[in-house]
Amino acid sequence: MIKCGIIGCGVISPTHLAGYKSIADADPVFFCDLIPARAEKLASQVSGGRCFTDYRQMLNDPELSAVSVCTDHASHGEIVAAAISAGKHVICEKVSGRTAEDLELMLKSAAEHPEVVASGIFQHRFNPGNIALKNLIASGLLGKLLTVNLNFACLRTNAYYENDPWRGTVAGEGGGVLINQAIHFLDQLRFLFGDVRRVAALSGNLTHQGVIEVEDTVAFTAEFTGGLMVTVNATNSAFAKWRSALTICAARAQLEFIDEKLTYLDAADSDAAAIRNALECNADPAEVHGKTYYGTGHTAQLADFIDAIKDKRMPQVTLADAANSAAFVHAVYESCATGSWVELRHF
Repeated sequence: MIKCGIIGCGVISPTHLAGYKSIADADPVFFCDLIPARAEKLASQVSGGRCFTDYRQMLNDPELSAVSVCTDHASHGEIVAAAISAGKHVICEKVSGRTAEDLELMLKSAAEHPEVVASGIFQHRFNPGNIALKNLIASGLLGKLLTVNLNFACLRTNAYYENDPWRGTVAGEGGGVLINQAIHFLDQLRFLFGDVRRVAALSGNLTHQGVIEVEDTVAFTAEFTGGLMVTVNATNSAFAKWRSALTICAARAQLEFIDEKLTYLDAADSDAAAIRNALECNADPAEVHGKTYYGTGHTAQLADFIDAIKDKRMPQVTLADAANSAAFVHAVYESCATGSWVELRHF
C-alpha cells in the first residue's frame, strides 16, 4: 500500500482525495495546509488521517511515499523540488511552474533523483474522447492538417479574485485566464498536435480593472513544429460559464468539437463513417469528482501515477512534459509583453 499525502487542501484537493480513495493501492492519510481546518476536514474523511501545517515536516515522515501538490502557483516549484529531494514521488497540479526558474528548479531536482516518479496534472489527456481524437489524427485519415482554432470562454468574477489574494497577481498566480483556466486546452493542443515552435500574442484586462494585474482575455497565433498553424482565443470574462470550441481543418475533413464532443463533421461519406467510428468511445462512464469541467481524468491520471510508482516506470505525463505546457504559457506572456514572435523553450 502506497501512503499518499496532499499538500494544499483547498478547492482541488477533494478531487485528489476522491481519486486516491478509489485506487486499491493508494492510502491517502497525510494532509497539509497553512489553515489547519482545511487539512482537518479532509483528514476526517479517511481512517487514521494525519494533519500538518508545515509541508517540510510532513515530507520528513518515513511512512509517506507520494504527494499531490495542490497549493498556489507560486509555491509549486519549491514544494515539488523539496518533495523530490526528500525521496517522495510527486504529482503537481497545474501550472507546474509559475516561472521558468520554477521549472528549472523542479526539473533539476528530478534529474538528481531519477528513482522518484514525478508528474504534472493534465487530466484531460486521460479522457477517452481526447485519446480517440489523438489516435484518429495519427492514423492519417483526416489528411494533411491545415489549421486549428481553439476558442475558450468562462466566467471568473471580481469576487472570485478577491476571495484568494494570490489570484490575479503576477507574483502569486503568474497570469490570468491563460495560466489558470485555458492551460488545460493548451496542453490538449500539444497532446493532439505535438510541440510548438513559436507564438505571437496580444492580451488585455477588459473587465477586471482595479481588481487584477493580469489578463482576463488573450488571443494568439502558434506555429507548431510540424508546420500546423493554430489560433487561440481565451477569456474568463464571458457570459458562458465554461465552454470550449475546437475546429480542425484538414485536407480530407473538417471537424468541430464543443466541450470536447463532436458537433460538426464534413467529409466524404466513406471517410465520415470511418471518422465517426474512430471517435466512438466505449469506455465505461467514470465518476466526476469535483466541478463538472474537471472531467473524469483526475482519477485515471492518479491511477497511472500510482502504477508508475509500483512498476518503477515513467508516468504517462512526465514532469518535463508538463513543464513544456507551462513553457507554452510563458512564451505567450513574453510575446504579449514584447509584441514579437517568441520561440518556445523545450525541456
